[in-house]
Amino acid sequence: MNDTEDRFLTTPAGLRLCYRLDGPEDGVPLLLIAGLGLDLTSWPRPMVDAFTGSGFRVVRPDNRDIGRSDRVRTPPPGLLRQALARPRPDAYDLADMAEDTCHLLDHLGIERAHLVGMSMGGMIAQTLAARYPHRVTTLTSVFSTTGSRKVGQPALSTLVRMARRPARTPEESVTRHLVLLAHIGSRAFPPDEARERAWAGAVWERGRDAEGVARQIGAIQASGDRTAELRRITAPTVVVHGTRDPMVHPSGGRATAAAVPGARHVEITGMGHHLAPGVLDRLVGLTTDLARDHGAAVTRTRTGEAA
Repeated sequence: MNDTEDRFLTTPAGLRLCYRLDGPEDGVPLLLIAGLGLDLTSWPRPMVDAFTGSGFRVVRPDNRDIGRSDRVRTPPPGLLRQALARPRPDAYDLADMAEDTCHLLDHLGIERAHLVGMSMGGMIAQTLAARYPHRVTTLTSVFSTTGSRKVGQPALSTLVRMARRPARTPEESVTRHLVLLAHIGSRAFPPDEARERAWAGAVWERGRDAEGVARQIGAIQASGDRTAELRRITAPTVVVHGTRDPMVHPSGGRATAAAVPGARHVEITGMGHHLAPGVLDRLVGLTTDLARDHGAAVTRTRTGEAA
């Protein structure tokens, strides 16, 4: 049922992308799109298992510039450009990243898929749903935003932490991850520290670099305010956000739900910018119910339980 093998495809533009597949081969296609600087392993294993146990065929890509996917050969934006939200003229944008996911679906022979995107991954999923509506069955956007500078902005304390020099060793990377998680996470839904420590150590080996993250930031900024584009989304949508999110202010979720026609807005009290164990059942349930309400033959399975 579960396949942890890294697989690869090459896009028409020559970009090599990594992905993994989990669940039954005849399952309902579900694409999980990770956030800024996060690789495909950032989706908690209990969450993936709950989706496969519910009848989904789960597809998890490494976005370009992270994990085992190719790095883009353009210079990253400097800290000043990032602070001023002035992307480089040669920056790629979220539409390019959405096109990457379309190539992945083509490669797998998937005509339509249910989408779940977190943070920047939510922005990519929104863009995919707006520009390629025939490829998207439902959309779940988790702690994401519209690109408007009036909403969803990170707290100054978060920006200060993100601007620190990159970690130079695996041990330092693990420490940095735990410190940032303590800031953007939530006391109401605490992390599994052992899992987070193990993940941060493993992700160093899979490939995370500051230049790739900077280019992803440039992609977000190059895409600008996407509010008008979100109004073109026709897929049934649920927008999920926490009330305590110093990375993407909750106003970003509210604005997203207001922009997408017919979207359901779910705000989880106390949730931060993290897929903590205490929120996984809720997130899986919201996505599974949305898919089932729109024709998918799936059942609800709680995280940590056998299918």
